[in-house]
Amino acid sequence: MSETQVNTDIDFNQPYGKQCGHLAIPYSHNLGGWANLRVPLAMIRNGEGPVVLLMAGNHGDEYPGQVAIQRLWRELTPEDVSGTLLLIPCLNPPAAKASTRLSPLDGRNFNRCFPGNPNGTVSEMLAHYLSTVLFPMAEYVIDLHTGGRSMGFLPCAHMHLVPDLQQRRRMLAATEAFLTEVTFLYTDVAGAGLLPSEAERQGKIVITTEMGGAEYVPASIHRLCQLGLRNVLIHCGVLRGREKSRAELGLQPARWVQSLDRSDYRMAPESGLYENCVDLGEPVNKGDLLGQIHFLEQPSREPIRVEAETSGLLVATRGPSMVGQGDCVACIAHDVDPHSLP
Repeated sequence: MSETQVNTDIDFNQPYGKQCGHLAIPYSHNLGGWANLRVPLAMIRNGEGPVVLLMAGNHGDEYPGQVAIQRLWRELTPEDVSGTLLLIPCLNPPAAKASTRLSPLDGRNFNRCFPGNPNGTVSEMLAHYLSTVLFPMAEYVIDLHTGGRSMGFLPCAHMHLVPDLQQRRRMLAATEAFLTEVTFLYTDVAGAGLLPSEAERQGKIVITTEMGGAEYVPASIHRLCQLGLRNVLIHCGVLRGREKSRAELGLQPARWVQSLDRSDYRMAPESGLYENCVDLGEPVNKGDLLGQIHFLEQPSREPIRVEAETSGLLVATRGPSMVGQGDCVACIAHDVDPHSLP
């Protein structure tokens, strides 16, 4: 195990039972020279079997996954489990309390901190602990997201196209097990250091989501997240029960789409007041108007058009109406035959 400043009261060697505790990450603030950030962690273990690390709250303002994992924390017993389930309902409690994407403690985007630094900021120390302690323990890594306050997103399970084909096939099957209508292949256009990328690099079967987005979370999104999460845990073999398919639920097969080119991600060319002109889930053609940027201080100025550079499905769109230059305002995805992916 690499050196770390993070401590925990969880005994990872305990062969059976349910432990509820914390990760403690040291930091200082103006009224606390000897302080630590406490991140809730539970371990439910019942004998031999797969080890699944389940997390949400990577970004503080993304809540459906946090609710779903808290429910599992309260409801599951060791008898429900075969193997080991590690639960972190919220990786970033200060950001969740502040309804922010970035950590108020160090200003960092936690999802850009991997593989971390044992002597860095709070976010970097936690990322290092995950990378060197928890990831190596796990076979499956599940990281639940939404679009947060910044983006509206079609509810979907999503993944990277990892180069290892056996790992990819297992990730494709696990992604479908989340039972979302749309399953999404994406690429990173906003820098390195992603949690999923580090877990993938270590050979883990990584399952991630975008469970909607924006501040308001409909009941239907909570239900989908909770149903899909339980089904995925059954698929992984850590939760007892029978895995369900979309067909069994009377649903059409999942629609696989991908956004693998930078042109699929449309950024605001100027700052201003953004008007969405296409609803989520609608088809668009190359050259179609996706939205317009208006100018509060120059009402007589014609708005700037943001057009689709490719044809496809609008899977994500801007949340807040005010945008800054360079903010993502739309993402267009394209249908892909899942049989061509392995």
